[in-house]
Amino acid sequence: MTLETIDLSPRIGTEIQIGADDLLSGEYADQIRAVLEQRGLVLFRQVNLDDRQQVAFARTLGDVVEQGVDNIYKVTLDKRVTATADYLLGTFLWHIDGTTDEIPSRASLLSARVLSESGGQTEWANTYAAYEDLPQEQKDAIEGLRVMHSAETIERAARSDFTEADVVHWRTRPVRSHPLVWTHQSGSKSLVLGATASHVEGMDPEESRALLDRLLTWATQDQFVHQHEWHVGDLVIWDNTGTMHRVIPYSAASGRLMHRTTLVGEEPLA
Repeated sequence: MTLETIDLSPRIGTEIQIGADDLLSGEYADQIRAVLEQRGLVLFRQVNLDDRQQVAFARTLGDVVEQGVDNIYKVTLDKRVTATADYLLGTFLWHIDGTTDEIPSRASLLSARVLSESGGQTEWANTYAAYEDLPQEQKDAIEGLRVMHSAETIERAARSDFTEADVVHWRTRPVRSHPLVWTHQSGSKSLVLGATASHVEGMDPEESRALLDRLLTWATQDQFVHQHEWHVGDLVIWDNTGTMHRVIPYSAASGRLMHRTTLVGEEPLA
């Protein structure tokens, strides 16, 4: 059976209409992965998987990162639920997960459990399409450039109340040099940008900052972006190798809670 799909926008995002039992069977895993690679983002609207089912479904798509409790990481600003919630303030900024890892995660699955009254929508930007649409002279200009990425960079941008202890902790995290243009094993290319990007190696700091800001503005134009208005029970998967994402700010007191399962990276960022 061919899956029934509805594109959410011209350049990114597809809804797949399928029941929980069919998802868990694994029968459609190859088709789902194909849609994910082509569209960057897959939505299963109000499919209402519980935690065990979410992890089981994730395993039909790839290996699962060991995180949280039973491979579920609770995304919330409520420190009573997630003690490290402060770092999640960085999710208000455009980013790619795992840019301080040697191999970024392949994809993430996120399900909505409790919603905020205002804010809390999630946006994704297609970094394949953003690269594809760059004028050729700009592609030529950035080919071969490398960018340093660090946790400290995004944390400083997201928070003003950090302490020296926070800085010491951030500096225990790896700092990675990645190509600005990721040439994938498929031959396609995408931009590697976001709030973890501190500077272009070997470039004047002001020129470097201007270039990164200009490319980020380009890559997050409306035609490359999909914003999702969550409903409890929605499940979204995004391709972490070809999209950036961010959440629209919401109140820490709102109780907003999302459950995330992450797939192990399959392709070095080289």
